[in-house]
Amino acid sequence: MFTHVRRSGSLLLLSSLDGFTHWLETHLLQCPFKKQFLIDCPGCGLQRSLVALLRGDISQAWHYYPPTFPMIVLFVFTFLHIRLAVPQGAFIIRLLYITCAIFIIVNYSLKIYNHQLL
Repeated sequence: MFTHVRRSGSLLLLSSLDGFTHWLETHLLQCPFKKQFLIDCPGCGLQRSLVALLRGDISQAWHYYPPTFPMIVLFVFTFLHIRLAVPQGAFIIRLLYITCAIFIIVNYSLKIYNHQLL
């Protein structure tokens, strides 16, 4: 009996997560930079990447926006540093910011090089 309750609870959670991700997909914010200039900005793809991660599709998330992964590491580490006062935490956060910036610059440069801005 308890396994039935666990299974139905898991199914309910998965179905509600699927409904939430579907809602997110249909309510993504429009990029004001892209709307104005008709080309992608350096952050275009982040929302779709996060939705793909919520769906559990890591390869699709990477395809949409590779800088998502170092950004998540940065946010999680910053939260832990605030809560736990990690030694050398400020220095690590600076390194993570630099890593995110490099990922964003490389990603946008590759979009420019491969003519994928539209």
